[in-house]
Amino acid sequence: MRAPNPVTAPSRTGTRRLIPPWEYRHLRVCGGMRIAAGILQGGLGVVTLSFGGKDAKTYGGTAFWLLLGVLNVAFGHWEMTVARPD
Repeated sequence: MRAPNPVTAPSRTGTRRLIPPWEYRHLRVCGGMRIAAGILQGGLGVVTLSFGGKDAKTYGGTAFWLLLGVLNVAFGHWEMTVARPD
């Protein structure tokens, strides 16, 4: 009996193409960490807005942190949805 060829890996389909293999194996943990990071980044946006001045630099920094937070929470929620058992 011949051993399987270690060079050829099975092709990945669907969401497995979008998510790295190590992250796909631990999808709930990674999704939870993304959501926590998004909440932290949203908090940084609020802190930047409250302690900053009234110039464009302050609003740009706030928008940066809030956008990163929203994207992280959205992607973390998507990962948690993918990890949900059917």
